[in-house]
Amino acid sequence: MSQPLTPAQRAVLHKVTWRLVPFLCLLYFVAFLDRVNVGFAALTMNQDIGLSASAYGLGAGIFFLGYFLFEVPSNLALERFGARRWLARIMVTWGLISAAMAWVQGPTSFAVLRFALGVAEAGFFPGVILYLTYWFPASTRGVIIGYFLLANPLTNVLGAPLSAWLIEHPIGVLKGWQSMFLIEGVPAVLLGFVVLKYLPDSPAKARWLSPQERTDLQAALEQQRQPGQHVRLREGLTSARVWCFGLIYFGLNLGVYGFGFWAPQIIQSLGALSLTHTGWLTAAPYACGALAMLISGWHSDRSGERRWHLGLPMVAGASGLFLGAASGQLHWALPAFALAAMGIFAALPVFWTLPTAALAGTAAAGGIALINSIGTLSGYLGPVLMGRLKDHTGDYAAGLAVLGGGLLAAALLVLIPRLTPMMHPRN
Repeated sequence: MSQPLTPAQRAVLHKVTWRLVPFLCLLYFVAFLDRVNVGFAALTMNQDIGLSASAYGLGAGIFFLGYFLFEVPSNLALERFGARRWLARIMVTWGLISAAMAWVQGPTSFAVLRFALGVAEAGFFPGVILYLTYWFPASTRGVIIGYFLLANPLTNVLGAPLSAWLIEHPIGVLKGWQSMFLIEGVPAVLLGFVVLKYLPDSPAKARWLSPQERTDLQAALEQQRQPGQHVRLREGLTSARVWCFGLIYFGLNLGVYGFGFWAPQIIQSLGALSLTHTGWLTAAPYACGALAMLISGWHSDRSGERRWHLGLPMVAGASGLFLGAASGQLHWALPAFALAAMGIFAALPVFWTLPTAALAGTAAAGGIALINSIGTLSGYLGPVLMGRLKDHTGDYAAGLAVLGGGLLAAALLVLIPRLTPMMHPRN
């Protein structure tokens, strides 16, 4: 049982939270928007450049192959060169490539640029998760990671209507989807330069903390450090515990990306909807997911319980995908998709409290990146499966059922102790 935080430690953590977390959330919002805005571009882009459902699914998912291949090296580079410089490098390169998506000409250039975008962005998400462990003790990470991950559903709540509006209001001779890629790529480049000025590499380099505040923060981190943590790189990459976390995250991410890349097309297929209406209806389930994420992270930290706060929402998310597959009408599908989003996003912040408590040092840099790499492979598999099943069956039901099955299998790994002894810190 970790020691409770003192009032002075809570005060400095409050200060750190307001200084860092909103900015990191903004960075992730921009990153995730540039990753998934292709789902809205597809509403008009696919026909313009001749993409079939399978070709679109391949291009949407191949992003994660590039991400997978460079994830671990990128996170090790972040630990070596510092978060400030490395995150800035990531943002500038991914912003330029995202903007270049405005000039894709067909299936080949679409796939190549999506792969390059994955290479450029590799290391951002696990890098920030690692960075948060430099500042926040284990007992506070559920809610802190929840705040950071809030950018994920908010990208759809705010970004979906924005993307739809940009497509309907093109600039000059550009088509709507071209304008959207160009405009939404610019903020990443600009924020990359802001990172260099704003983000300290560690508490020791935070000039806005007094010497006493740095001491209080370090004491909070030390007193809640878990016994038996892996600290060496080899441990982080070879631990059975780490690989099982990766399998669970694979199933969880299958729902996040398999549905996320196709949500606008699925919702539009259920009714004669304009781009604007499609944008707002796509945002609705994610607004429910954002609320569930905050409540779940807060309650898990308060109770100190992780397993059920992770597994039960995953079961709920799978149920929502199954119900969405069975419903053929919009008024039934939207509540099902809201349940799916609430379950998936409630599970995400709780999941990341587990590996960050089990890993430290270089093992954390390599292990967190490896877990995210395994998980992001489902970001490739999910969209590809959805595209092929859509071409084969003519609708989205089979694809949604497969996504739900993967999420349910991951939930069973969490909830059945015999399958996941690594959930217990003693093992």
